[in-house]
Amino acid sequence: MLARTRTFAIAGIEAVPVDVEIDIHRGLPAFSIVGLPDAAVRESRERVRAALVNSGFDFPQQRITANLAPADLRKAGPGFDLAIAAAVLVASGQLRAQPLERWWLAAELALDGTVRPLPGILAMAERIDRAGGAGIAVAAANVAEARLVEGLAVAPLAAVTDLRALARGEVPATAVPPPRQRVGPAAPDLADLKGQPGLRRGLEVAAAGGHAALVIGPPGSGKSLAARRLPSIMPPLSHREAIEVTKIASIAGRPCADGGLAPRPFRAPHHTISVAGLVGGGSPPRPGEITLAHRGVLFLDELGEFSRPSLEALRQPLEDGLVTIARARSRLTLPAGFQLFAAANPCPCGHGEGSSRCCCTAERIRSYAARLSGALADRVDIALAVEQPSAATLDGDPGEGSAAVAARVLDAREAQRERLGEGRTNASMTDREVAERARLDGPARAALIAGHADLGLSGRGWSRVIKVARTCADLAGSRDVTGEHIDEALSLRRRGKR
Repeated sequence: MLARTRTFAIAGIEAVPVDVEIDIHRGLPAFSIVGLPDAAVRESRERVRAALVNSGFDFPQQRITANLAPADLRKAGPGFDLAIAAAVLVASGQLRAQPLERWWLAAELALDGTVRPLPGILAMAERIDRAGGAGIAVAAANVAEARLVEGLAVAPLAAVTDLRALARGEVPATAVPPPRQRVGPAAPDLADLKGQPGLRRGLEVAAAGGHAALVIGPPGSGKSLAARRLPSIMPPLSHREAIEVTKIASIAGRPCADGGLAPRPFRAPHHTISVAGLVGGGSPPRPGEITLAHRGVLFLDELGEFSRPSLEALRQPLEDGLVTIARARSRLTLPAGFQLFAAANPCPCGHGEGSSRCCCTAERIRSYAARLSGALADRVDIALAVEQPSAATLDGDPGEGSAAVAARVLDAREAQRERLGEGRTNASMTDREVAERARLDGPARAALIAGHADLGLSGRGWSRVIKVARTCADLAGSRDVTGEHIDEALSLRRRGKR
């Protein structure tokens, strides 16, 4: 007898529909799964057999073949258990095919028949909303996440025996609170960053325009402290952005368990990370840190310690906001709209060439600096050099707090939303948008031409200076980009001490 159920496989951050076809016919007892399954999928045979027997169902003592279609898509993980079990029960005559076949089934099974939650349920629920279907049947722990897609029917299952009710057309009802943005620990306040007016201003401009930033300075100068306070001055995510971030977090194994939407991400990978860990990869390909930081901050501390290939892999994502992972059998595009904040020492020992405490040779300093190529540096909008604060500064009053700075940033972001659309920032403007929406007056153009001669700007650098100047104008509430804004943007691109 033949039966079919429906479930999903995860490819990158998207859910791909999969048909589970079960054929049961006479022959020596055997259970095989075909359709490019990985080890976790093949092991589903044992989980499904034990779960059905321990739940009071009869397991067919015949030849069982499970086909996961499309057959050329690699399947990974235990998320096919529930769909395989349901198809076996339908094919063996223990459950009615209707209305069970109208539901999408996604859950792992324990050996006692308990239904376990899965990562990536939000991506599956979104796919159903676009493709159509009666709804999705998931573990009770995944219900809140699936309900983030408005209007989608969700059937919570506690055990595989709940399939009986689903096959009779009965859907258990659950009360789920409306989605809310998850509130994590309070972010560190910018008031902790004492002194450093240049760094503070660079941080504010970076947050307002979504600009990539690089800060160079000795240990203890406030680089990491500033980076970890960047999220505290960034505006909250819109609902659409929060759904997008929550979906990525769920696929990465941090599913939403309380109905909350994920906050703006802050990722700080160690400098020993591999290229695949940073940009994504593996078999099947999985999102890397730059995708996990989508709509948030990617903080690379000790930039000079990262491998050259890892840093060079950031060039395309910084330019396009996307990363493409190409394999022999597939091509996967992942979102990578992250905001880069990098920190580096001026030399391997950290004190800087010319300091009485620096013990680095000229060759070591050149090798250290060469980790950051000119092509990658050209994609960084803000580059600052800082010094260690004085004792008087550290003993003085706190600086301006995050709340006051965040209010100015929010006003600047609102101006960009009206100009470019929701979710867009000045850093994402195209060349045409720069020409149309960041026009320079005479003094501003003269200042930019002088800055071009002074800094040796490339074509990309020229455009990025204008984008930063547009952000400075937005923070000042100015409709036009003036020479003053261009001067500030040029000063934020220098690596000279401030």
